[in-house]
Amino acid sequence: MDITSILGLALAIGAVLIGAVLEGLEPDALIQPTAFLIVIVGTVGAVLLCHRADEIVHFGQWSIKCFLGNQENSLEAAKSLMTMANKARKEGILALQNDIKDIASPFMRKGMELMTDGTDPNLLRDLLETELHMFQEEITHSAKVGEDFGALAPCVGIIGAVLGLIHVMGNLNDPSKLGGGIAVAFVATVYGVGAANLIALPLAGKIKFKGKASVVAREMMIEAILSIQAGESPNFIKEKLKVFMSPGDAAKLEEM
Repeated sequence: MDITSILGLALAIGAVLIGAVLEGLEPDALIQPTAFLIVIVGTVGAVLLCHRADEIVHFGQWSIKCFLGNQENSLEAAKSLMTMANKARKEGILALQNDIKDIASPFMRKGMELMTDGTDPNLLRDLLETELHMFQEEITHSAKVGEDFGALAPCVGIIGAVLGLIHVMGNLNDPSKLGGGIAVAFVATVYGVGAANLIALPLAGKIKFKGKASVVAREMMIEAILSIQAGESPNFIKEKLKVFMSPGDAAKLEEM
């Protein structure tokens, strides 16, 4: 679990709701199905128009990772790579074949499978780096979905506000209908600005951050796999891995 994402979302929404209550606003006043339909559903429709289906799916997958954590943790990957480097040094590369199925990262597992199959090092690097490039494109497009939602939601909120005001202006002779129209107008704006700035844009930023960490982890995997294939010493491989890691994680790896 990524506690910062969960805590951040809770604080952002909670601060707005608590602040509204402290100002004397009833929570029910923020529940407007019409405004939700116009702003949130309308913005989702606009985002669907902007992006392909696979980009929407990837955005959903990366959004989940922002809260549940990322399986490609640099420290855990480095520990696994060092274990395999030591084993390959003692028993040979083919001895790693039985361990490959237990590797959590699909990217590392593929690299190790190709390496133990005797793939040419240059071809192996080209393949893994090409896959890494496509992975970076996936991250970029996934974050763009969140950014586009954040850009469109306030604008659609304005549409909701204008529609609410049109309803108000058309019923000036009936005071009983003024409250509902004004509520939709203002709540639509809150929905648009809130969804953009409290959820969509921060989520897009977190996807970029998580994605960058995954890219660095995969770059580390490529170098380690090729180093194991080349028969380099485990100590030298460890020094290579530490270059890709934070000082804290590098210190933990040094303890192995």
